[in-house]
Amino acid sequence: MEPFLDVVHQDEQLLVLNKPSGLLSVPGRAEEHKDCLETRAQSIHPTATTIHRLDMDTSGLLVMAMNKDAHRHVGLQFEKRMTRKTYIARVWGHLRDDEGEVDLPLRCDWPNRPKQMVDHELGRSALTKWEVINREEHTTLVKLMPVTGRSHQLRVHMLELGHPIVGDRFYAEGEALSFSERLHLHAQTLELRHPIGGEYNTFTASCPFWDL
Repeated sequence: MEPFLDVVHQDEQLLVLNKPSGLLSVPGRAEEHKDCLETRAQSIHPTATTIHRLDMDTSGLLVMAMNKDAHRHVGLQFEKRMTRKTYIARVWGHLRDDEGEVDLPLRCDWPNRPKQMVDHELGRSALTKWEVINREEHTTLVKLMPVTGRSHQLRVHMLELGHPIVGDRFYAEGEALSFSERLHLHAQTLELRHPIGGEYNTFTASCPFWDL
């Protein structure tokens, strides 16, 4: 899978990478899942550690810490929802409104894990804001802005709107699934405070399935 490591930004505190779709963020238990973004990064930068994750099928920005202090500083920002993230997604069908939000609690669908499901009694709060970028022939290109960071949040929330993300092997069916061999979900921008100085830094990784 090329490139071996797509570096968006690097300094003594942070390593910001553009993860390709199909690559794990961290290693899995099976031998075939040992190759991952973390392992690749640590082969070049031994002190780099993962702060947050992207689903294997999702591409885009992922930040790693180059030391313990940076990990603590940025990790706290994620925990307190101080970071800002935007994703680009292509969903099946045409969204009626130009913008909106989905506020539906999520939990693991244990018999079908790693799938997630909406559960108003046991689920954890999950909020996603969205804006239409372009309505295409069969699909809609949207910008997704997660306020929370639950597993599969964007995928399930779009499904609940009746517009699954195309190429989603967990939640899409029929034409929505066969439309693309890859999941059309990309982490395009990430904004956070730098561990040194506290200034906001905005990182960007162009979307591979959106021709600007």
